Amino acid sequence: MATFLYKIGRLAFRRRHFVALIWVALLTLAGVGAASAPAAGNSSFSIPGTEAQKAFDLLEQRFPGMSADGATARVVFKAPSGEKMTGKANKATVRATVKELRSGSEVTSVADPYTAHAVSRDGTVAYASVKYKVSGMELQDASRDALKAAAKDARDAGLTVEVGGDALTAAPETGSSEIIGIAVAAVVLVITFGSLLAAGFPLLTALIGVGIGVSTITALASALDLGTTTSTLASMIGLAVGIDYALFIVSRYRSELAEGREREEAAGRAVGTAGSAVVFAGLTVLIALVGLSVVNIPMLTKMGVAAAGTVAIAVLIALTLIPALLGYAGRRIKPTGEKSRLLGGGRKAEAGNPGGHGKQPRPNMGTRWASFVVRRPVAVLLLGVIGLGAAAVPAASLELGLPDDGAQPTSTTQRRAYDLLSEGFGPGFNGPLMVVVDAKDSAHPKKAFTEVGDEIKGLKDVVTVTPAVPNKAGDTATITVIPNSKPSSTTTEDLVHAIRGKGADITSATDAKVLVTGSTAMNIDVSQRLNDALLPYLALVVGLAFLLLIVVFRSVLVPLKAALGFLLSVMAALGAVVAVFQWGWLSGLMNVEQTGPVMSMMPIFMVGVVFGLAMDYEVFLVTRMREAYVHGEKPGQAVVTGFRHGARVVTAAAVIMIAVFSGFIGSSESMIKMIGFGLAVAVFFDAFVVRMAIVPAVLALLGRRAWWLPRWLDRALPNVDVEGEGLRTAEDRHTDPDGERELVRA
Repeated sequence: MATFLYKIGRLAFRRRHFVALIWVALLTLAGVGAASAPAAGNSSFSIPGTEAQKAFDLLEQRFPGMSADGATARVVFKAPSGEKMTGKANKATVRATVKELRSGSEVTSVADPYTAHAVSRDGTVAYASVKYKVSGMELQDASRDALKAAAKDARDAGLTVEVGGDALTAAPETGSSEIIGIAVAAVVLVITFGSLLAAGFPLLTALIGVGIGVSTITALASALDLGTTTSTLASMIGLAVGIDYALFIVSRYRSELAEGREREEAAGRAVGTAGSAVVFAGLTVLIALVGLSVVNIPMLTKMGVAAAGTVAIAVLIALTLIPALLGYAGRRIKPTGEKSRLLGGGRKAEAGNPGGHGKQPRPNMGTRWASFVVRRPVAVLLLGVIGLGAAAVPAASLELGLPDDGAQPTSTTQRRAYDLLSEGFGPGFNGPLMVVVDAKDSAHPKKAFTEVGDEIKGLKDVVTVTPAVPNKAGDTATITVIPNSKPSSTTTEDLVHAIRGKGADITSATDAKVLVTGSTAMNIDVSQRLNDALLPYLALVVGLAFLLLIVVFRSVLVPLKAALGFLLSVMAALGAVVAVFQWGWLSGLMNVEQTGPVMSMMPIFMVGVVFGLAMDYEVFLVTRMREAYVHGEKPGQAVVTGFRHGARVVTAAAVIMIAVFSGFIGSSESMIKMIGFGLAVAVFFDAFVVRMAIVPAVLALLGRRAWWLPRWLDRALPNVDVEGEGLRTAEDRHTDPDGERELVRA
């Protein structure tokens, strides 16, 4: 592996014009494809195999044109103080609004509050239900604008008007967060490299990779039904790993220059060694993202595969475009220990002495920290494990669910509509359940419809059960159930399970099938699907990565330690998320207005993203230790050597990622805020506690046993030579591909 990548690095350095032209052509081709592709809406959302999805599919068959999974909106009206919604003027305003809403091209129906009995008992609140042909994720912006305009007209007439429902669902804007992350990344890279040019390469190549990946996704979005969230995830992950991978290779290149090697040779060695680590780190990220397909949610699978494609592009760019750009830069890229003249540098590092001036260099922070850990491994290990264990304690109280409008900030119209409906009709009114009764095989369909309604009325937490509404054929009916509790509560979830439990008894008695659907039931089913998939996904990702790391490190204990450390950091991060977003700790600081269940997608999303980034740091840091050990250093000294070369780079990469993810904490969307906080905390725990403290402490305690591998397994495994051992044995007899000159060690 190292020898092959070494040749690629030298070739890209020497043939830099050709390499740069290829990547510019790919970026141009992807951009043209994105510009000429038909516009695509948001991806359709379906959860195959769930009861809620089966009910939606059944309604599409039995109620043609009903658009059972279509978007809904509730336009909520509140009368001025001292007035009633039944007043003549207010009634006229509402009916004018209903008429305006019905004119929308995607609207299937609008229920008049006065004929649909949608006025509260005290007469102060009323609502109009709007039904659309397509789902909230597919709704056109024009339909949302028309909905907002109708509400504004009613406000201008003197009513308090708010709009709730999934019709206002739209992809959150994250552009400013990405800009903040890139700005912080630029500052960190300049500090790390001491050079504006060297700092610019990781940013430039990461943006090129993201540009190619996102443009390709945009070009294929219509054909493959890819939504805007797909490109958002791809850009976030692609930017993260793109900067990391380029950072690793540029850093190794500068280290090779500090050893006195010629620039082409240094580029080859950087790609051969750090590039090997990049390849295997990238493979772990690909495993984590493609593994999302085990959840069996099509939209999540597409997001994972698309993001994986962007990561693959980032790996290829790091291996080819980075050495090409280093060739263009020439002597303007300084060896490790030197700064550019613009940043106050100008001194020269002597061969083998990055400190310069012929003096013994002062040990850097990484060396001093690793030496401390090697001297006191037990204390550091206990402190790290106990600290993460304490942070993970709240995770035992983790409650999962999907956010509804009640989790929105109070400044949004969705949240205000939610509160008005709760005030006028009760909290359960925001999450009605739709019960579908399939009586096609029943001898007495009408009796089955009545029996289902009666059974549901006898359940706890039920406020209202509407009469059954049959289809034209009379073999299927829908019943609306209003719970007494809010949609995201465990009480409502228990009611859904209770109705489904009663359905089994009804089926045995009447041959009629009972299915529960609606947005609330769908959220419950999605949460359950994600919960059920978490352990298989974790086993798949960690298991495959464990096997891959055995090949990389040629050790059993090092990969085992890496996997256990990752699990510890993820549990600690989940504990922090529970403490803030579920328990309300530091909620004021984080601007969390409403506590509640943690988003059900959070654990599996965190596992996938953080696992990939954690293995990046693990592979880069520990391969440097492995390299030193293979080349004759004692285990403890190898740990110190690995930190001397890798700690600064891993620290910079982690700080960049934390900054990128922290930018999302300022979002007004509670879901985005939670994801940003969770990922930032997880990267902090994994990089600075696990990789920087627990890993060296464990390796120091294990000594030579850390690199133990059974002989039979050693013989069976392929030798991928991540450490670059083959480069040392071949360097004196290597001849370049053109046969023009023999390379000698600088």
